[in-house]
Amino acid sequence: MTTPLPLDGIRVLDIGTLIAGPFGATMLGDFGAEVIKVEQPGRGDALRGTPQPNGTASRSTNWLVEARNKKSVTLNLRIREGQALLKELVMHADVVVENFTPGTLERWGLGWEDLRQVNPQLIMLRVSGYGQEGPYSKRAGYDRIALGFSGYMYPTGFPDRFPVRPAFPTADYNTGAFGALAVMFALYQRDVQGGEGQMIDLALYEPTFRITANMMPNFFRDGEVRERIGNRNPTFSPAGTFETKDGKLVQIAAGGDNVFQRLVAAMGMPELAEDKRYSVSRERIARADELEALLADWVKHHDFTEIDRRFAEGNVPFGGIYTAADISEDPHYAARSNLETIKDEEEGDIIMPAVIPKLKGTPGKISHAGPAIGAHNSQIYGKLLGRSETELDQMKEDGVI
Repeated sequence: MTTPLPLDGIRVLDIGTLIAGPFGATMLGDFGAEVIKVEQPGRGDALRGTPQPNGTASRSTNWLVEARNKKSVTLNLRIREGQALLKELVMHADVVVENFTPGTLERWGLGWEDLRQVNPQLIMLRVSGYGQEGPYSKRAGYDRIALGFSGYMYPTGFPDRFPVRPAFPTADYNTGAFGALAVMFALYQRDVQGGEGQMIDLALYEPTFRITANMMPNFFRDGEVRERIGNRNPTFSPAGTFETKDGKLVQIAAGGDNVFQRLVAAMGMPELAEDKRYSVSRERIARADELEALLADWVKHHDFTEIDRRFAEGNVPFGGIYTAADISEDPHYAARSNLETIKDEEEGDIIMPAVIPKLKGTPGKISHAGPAIGAHNSQIYGKLLGRSETELDQMKEDGVI
């Protein structure tokens, strides 16, 4: 007997593009929601064409991963017939996810007030650069813009250089994850507490602003503006990035007094724990330059494998800075089943990140990679909405789908 997934029976219409909104729908789909991806006829979602070393022109590796479990239908929301058809879909949906610039859907007659009239139980996740309201609400927003506006980017990097953007679209993915969480709150309120549907207003910068922790309290209390300090930690030492004898980059974090004692013991230098210059945290922070230079010299004279063994045995927080190649070979990733191979008729085997988090009783599932554009038109418009093949052919000829 197949174990039901947590969101079996929930239907989501994903009418957004790229990552920020759609990633929230992807997370819901990983746990059983039926996600119908609505795409512009002919072009499809822009994520399909993002650069990749290999893969078909219509399905980038980004698309294959982030549109997994979704059903693709084409629909022209810019014309009256397409707008009417979307409203029919909304009648059968629990959730709509969108990330258009505020006001766009309203111009098409598809805003929150329009759709709630069609389905009062609807939950609508609205993702935009700056939110549905406020002086910047009409501005376009992208990941790097949100990272700058959120305050997250300014202290990231080294003091003698410009702030650094993370290698992956952190703000986009944060927003998708927070969006999925918000949808779950709204579903609980609707289905368990007996409420109605509601609109969720989520700005792209807000989730990343939320994880800046004590940045704002420190500013309002002490006037502190956090500056760039590279890979150090301002609250403890030693902590940073170091290079091993065999050229590997590693991270070490041993700021607490007990952890520092374990570190120097594993290094074969236990006397440093009794040295008054380093024995307590405040002294180590004051002498971070000399202490971390000492640690860097020690690391530079030892291979990664030896350091890994010593620190694992000594319970010292330590790890490599991994490349994709390192991840592919690491036994812990394999033991945790963090990678999953998905078979695809066109692309063959696609190895991608598995579903997280791991629910032991009702784990998620990846049924297929991101589909071809319009692959589910017949299933959704035919079986769900009752359109005949003749009607579908006419709608395609008219540019509706």
